[in-house]
Amino acid sequence: MSTTQSERLRELLEPLVASQGLDLEEIAVDSVGRKRVLSVVVDSDTGADLDRIADVSRALSAKLDETDAMGEGEYTLEVGTPGAERSLTEHRHYVRATDRLVRFQLHEGGEVVARILDVDDDGLDLEVPGVKGRKATTRRLAFGDIDKARVQVEFSRKDTKNSKNSDTDNDTNDTTEDEEA
Repeated sequence: MSTTQSERLRELLEPLVASQGLDLEEIAVDSVGRKRVLSVVVDSDTGADLDRIADVSRALSAKLDETDAMGEGEYTLEVGTPGAERSLTEHRHYVRATDRLVRFQLHEGGEVVARILDVDDDGLDLEVPGVKGRKATTRRLAFGDIDKARVQVEFSRKDTKNSKNSDTDNDTNDTTEDEEA
């Protein structure tokens, strides 16, 4: 049974990433000219700050140095987190995107842009923004109906009543409180 280099690397590195309290989201080995780049994407329910990224990067580098998983040639290790407009592919991704605006492409065709209110084993409860002054509506979407889902970046969110559960919004709220004090 043959496995790809990415699969072998995942088997080697996933336990190490998990021991750091993170999830291994993606591994990719790309050739850039004569150099190879190993890109590792990690995340967690609480996010991954720069210190955690640096710690896991050092641990992965040490593990790779003691094995021949990357072969003899030189390579560059890049460790990071998913981008702001990440694709949602796993149940945990949807949970982490609760209270975020997401663009859903549906298997039946069409798309829905809505805020995730709640996630369970079968699907999502969504808030679909109102158009032209109309009130927002709620909608249930089963996981089986979703072809693709991608978080949308919001630069100026008007309704922040539910944002107290979001880490980035809490940081913003803390700053505001500090400024007022």
